[in-house]
Amino acid sequence: MMKNMNRRSFQAIGSAAAGASALGLTGCQTTANRKSEIYQFNIGKPGPSANEKVNIALIGSGNIAAYVYHEAQNENIVARCDVDEAMFAHHLGKHPDNATAPTFTDFRVMLDQMGKEIDMVCVSTPDHTHFAATMASMERGLATFTQKPLVHNIWQARTLKKAKAQYKVLTNMGNQGHTYNGIRQLREWYEDGIFGQITEAHSWIGGPEWGGEYFERPGAFPPPNDPVPATLNWDLWQGPTGPAPFNHLYHPKKWRAFHPYGTGTFGDWFCHIADAPVWLLDLYEPVAVEAEKVSGGNEWIVPDGVRVRFDFEKRGTKEPCKLYWYNGNAHFAPKAPDDWTWENTPGNGTYYFGTKNNGYTDARSNNPRLANKEAQKAYKEAGYPEEVYPRLKQSGPIRELISAVKGEIPECGSNFDYAAPFTEVMLLGILAVNHGGKIEWDSRNMRITNRPELNQYLKEPVRKGWEYGEELWKS
Repeated sequence: MMKNMNRRSFQAIGSAAAGASALGLTGCQTTANRKSEIYQFNIGKPGPSANEKVNIALIGSGNIAAYVYHEAQNENIVARCDVDEAMFAHHLGKHPDNATAPTFTDFRVMLDQMGKEIDMVCVSTPDHTHFAATMASMERGLATFTQKPLVHNIWQARTLKKAKAQYKVLTNMGNQGHTYNGIRQLREWYEDGIFGQITEAHSWIGGPEWGGEYFERPGAFPPPNDPVPATLNWDLWQGPTGPAPFNHLYHPKKWRAFHPYGTGTFGDWFCHIADAPVWLLDLYEPVAVEAEKVSGGNEWIVPDGVRVRFDFEKRGTKEPCKLYWYNGNAHFAPKAPDDWTWENTPGNGTYYFGTKNNGYTDARSNNPRLANKEAQKAYKEAGYPEEVYPRLKQSGPIRELISAVKGEIPECGSNFDYAAPFTEVMLLGILAVNHGGKIEWDSRNMRITNRPELNQYLKEPVRKGWEYGEELWKS
């Protein structure tokens, strides 16, 4: 188990290695002296109608941005930003029209120069820069989509919720399953009483897959210093975290294994798999979180496997509940309910243990079923409850936000009023994993009560020029 792991030690080692290196902060100074009057020029601006196209800007233009290009292919991509100019060529084979959109290296420059032409921003960067890019967009009154996980620390999650109220913009996080019919049907079943009281939910997936597309161990610790690619602005890539030496595993795809930049398989999949139990059961404010089992990992890199328990008190009519998260090999997976009678046992998803029936949803919080096949058949034959939660015409969080921008729907399902508290639950679990043992959580006061020395990790330090959201805490 990684006891007393300190994320800051990674940065301290990087800073010592860099010394007074050439990794200057020039890229961080573009809007260091930001003025509030330039931030809200889009607030109150009429959005496009249902028949008009939405003007979209990209922060992060390669790799996962393929999803943005696909979902927004009937809209206008008016600006693209990436810290690696090589990324601008990604996906243009399928979307050649986007080649004409102006390109930028610094998203702050793009927003300053083109903000009045933009209706919506899509943030597709590594986890550690989600918050800055999202805040910069919201401050300018722009509808904002941000990939999951929403942020990198708990203070950032709370701040984005404050920002949504302050700037009154439309928002959405990229957990696709929240737009699917299955999660809505599951809630209708639950409210119909088929499960009774759900007292436990177990969410799990395998991974990280070391040596695969997204996870690879460096040859040594600290990770060796590698030459920075000619196309990459490494200073801007680091954003609020630097300065640190470059290693080839950080960019373009394997950053999520390293604590300063990613949140491992936990952060990669909790937002998908645990979406259904959190939304269904109102699991937003755990009173305790415990890392029951952790294998591998160190101060640089995420562990091989984890089992974490979240304890929730009674919530309205809902009885106390425990939520478990697992990722890793077969030793980090829950047992199927005793009444499971389907042909195959799933390799990931969520099991629900109820006082009347048990259930299951898949890795996208979709395709709900009762654990007992015959019980499922009987429930269907008796007639499922009527649809209470509206189905979307087109699934997908980017399309959902486009619909909201056009006024076709009032709000997105995974808007930051939901996504921020949801992400906070995940981050509490990661905090327990990184430091071992049990955390007792006072949600109202945003405070760890039994181990006050861990409260310093609720908000991570940032470099000068990357301070966002501080003013929202002054009122």
